[in-house]
Amino acid sequence: MVGRQTRCMLGAWLSTALVVSSALVVSSALAAPEPAGRSAASPSLGKVTGKAIDYLRHKGQAEDGSFSRQAGPAVTALVATGLLRSGLSPSDPLVDKSLKYLEGFVHDDGGIYRPDSTVQNYETCLAIVCFSEANRDGRYDKLLKNADRFIKRLQWDEGEDKDASDLSYGGAGYGKHKRPDLSNTNFLVDALKAAGDGPDDEAMKKALIFVSRCQNLESEHNTSAFPAKNPDGGFYYTVAAGGESQAGPTENGGLRSYGSMTYAGLKSMIYAGVGPEDPRVKAAVEWLQKHYSLETNPGMQDAGLYYYYHTFAKALDALGQEVFTDADGAKHAWRQELTAELARRQQPDGSWTNTNSRWLEGDPNLVTGYALLALSYCRPPKAK
Repeated sequence: MVGRQTRCMLGAWLSTALVVSSALVVSSALAAPEPAGRSAASPSLGKVTGKAIDYLRHKGQAEDGSFSRQAGPAVTALVATGLLRSGLSPSDPLVDKSLKYLEGFVHDDGGIYRPDSTVQNYETCLAIVCFSEANRDGRYDKLLKNADRFIKRLQWDEGEDKDASDLSYGGAGYGKHKRPDLSNTNFLVDALKAAGDGPDDEAMKKALIFVSRCQNLESEHNTSAFPAKNPDGGFYYTVAAGGESQAGPTENGGLRSYGSMTYAGLKSMIYAGVGPEDPRVKAAVEWLQKHYSLETNPGMQDAGLYYYYHTFAKALDALGQEVFTDADGAKHAWRQELTAELARRQQPDGSWTNTNSRWLEGDPNLVTGYALLALSYCRPPKAK
């Protein structure tokens, strides 16, 4: 039986240990501040996502299963992919109706597009990603194989009498513009990956040639005239047909880099097998460190903001950095920060919309689809 003196000594020892332990915890917390944006009051990812799904289920979807039918099948494909990535199954009525709607756009040539479409690459690529996400029992194997073959025929290469020396080579674009661009090539790379094409696939290799030439970085991969005029390591819209940046030209005729294209370029290079030590990846990351933002699409302000959020999330997820350190040394827990930013911008009915309607971002269905896709990359890696 323990004596009174022994009990007192033991109690004093435990009290001292508790104080020391508590001091160490406090000291540790003070010595290692959490990355910027992390907060105990951070919004629930599930709650934000759930509100968005409720909006799409009760207000967004038409009776035929479409979302924003006037815009063609692309918006429906993008939204359905967001729903699938948010945890809904292909058999959920909200998703099932959308998949059946999209199946009505499948053509004998393998493409998935409106009959009068001038954006066949865009529509088919988004549909490939959607059907791949829904292909949990192999029901879309044939459809995906045919669609994969179709987008490869659209790619600018020898089939268009272009060789690797041509600045259009390897890219994809809108038919109405008759030239490839990085945005469409970004969608092409996503679709190739979704269809099972890896870095050794010839179409992926060709796409990497075009992507590399849309970077403001002089190298053996890019000998065009543009990077010397603005050698900042970021990406612009297209090197083809005289070059173009949605952010405009520099005073000396260069092409301005901007956020959404730089994240799209970085993600596309990673998907095409370019490693973290490659100068192209390093230069892109350095540009993004200098322009880290969730308030704007750097270089474009609020234009294409939700497209930007999607490419931001997908690229940083592919990069594999849970904490992204900006040029000032601030550490960003980007998944939590993006969740908080999207929660702040979410409308009471669960949707999102951009006050800048450029590139259809005034459409709440499209923008809510972008937001859901972005949020799908905000889950901790082990939960994916």
